[in-house]
Amino acid sequence: MRRTLETLLSQRWILKSRDRELYYELKEELASGEEKKFLMEKLGYPLIVNPYMIKVEKIPAAPENWMGILEFTSKLEYIFFCLVLMFLEDKEAEEQFVLSELTEYIQGQYREEQVDWTVYRYRRHLIKVMKYCVACGILNVNDGSEEGFARDDANEVLYENTGVSRYFMRNFTQDIMGYASPQDFEKEEWIDVDEDRGVVRRQRVYRRLLMSMGMYRTAETEEDFAYVRNFRNLIQDDMGKFFDCELQVFRGSAFLILGEESRLGRCFPEENTLSDIVLLTNGLLLQKLEAGELEAPPDEQLVLPKETFRRLLEECRERYRGGFNKTFREMTTEEFSREVLDYMTQLNLIETRRDTVLIRPVAGKIAGKYPADFAAE
Repeated sequence: MRRTLETLLSQRWILKSRDRELYYELKEELASGEEKKFLMEKLGYPLIVNPYMIKVEKIPAAPENWMGILEFTSKLEYIFFCLVLMFLEDKEAEEQFVLSELTEYIQGQYREEQVDWTVYRYRRHLIKVMKYCVACGILNVNDGSEEGFARDDANEVLYENTGVSRYFMRNFTQDIMGYASPQDFEKEEWIDVDEDRGVVRRQRVYRRLLMSMGMYRTAETEEDFAYVRNFRNLIQDDMGKFFDCELQVFRGSAFLILGEESRLGRCFPEENTLSDIVLLTNGLLLQKLEAGELEAPPDEQLVLPKETFRRLLEECRERYRGGFNKTFREMTTEEFSREVLDYMTQLNLIETRRDTVLIRPVAGKIAGKYPADFAAE
């Protein structure tokens, strides 16, 4: 039972064409209805089961840095991806098309700027989008490769539409054409249950705990945090049925700590040097707090000048670089700081502001250190 929800929440979808055995295994396990009840009542997540796929519509309580398509690095790639989805709306499952059909469609639909496929920049962005579509199962490549298009805009690739592209975007119950900001989409999520504030609060809390690095007590979340304090045992029981986890609640924060057997999506720390560096940085931070060099405020949200935080990263690098892999050992101080800052920001461990860095309380909960003789090893 644990594996069923962990799998569904960790992956965008389970495609029968790509993993037939897992598709039927999960479909059978979902027949009992317990997982679907938890998803609908506690999280407000619709479950889609059809002949092509199984998917949970995972909607966050609030958008965060890590929730985009991490393979994309520019706005234009998101635009191209949406145009690909529009193009596929008129294609049947297993219908084939060549790349030039799509490139002509994009040129005709995108009016913000003139897309010239002889310019490598445009081809590079489209290639990244097409590779993502293939990787996640929206398209199959039947002949050719994107690398040929990278070299020459006249090169063709033969694709096959798998039919699942129509399930990539979520279905909206309201007309969204008048929406002007991301906040409009956030409000739309709760329209159907707006008359029951208790349901909204419960689903928002469960989503925050499952999908965020931590839940913090602020003026905006005071009501939600009170729910966690009052119903912590119920939440622990609900979560414990499906996940290897422990709910930890503090004065100003709450965390869902996953056990060693849990495989619930992307978690921190990860098995890479960057995670090690963050753990070591957090450890240095705790040392300075204990020594009185820094002082944590009552809400545990420590704010440091950017330069102070950079010096902390530089100290970590100088002290522990012997334990890093070659890539991080050979980085310049500037490159090292940028990599660590970007990673910590992406995971919401910190929030970078104009001249300061806000360090989330979770940084004080997850810290590490090398053994004293690590350099010798």
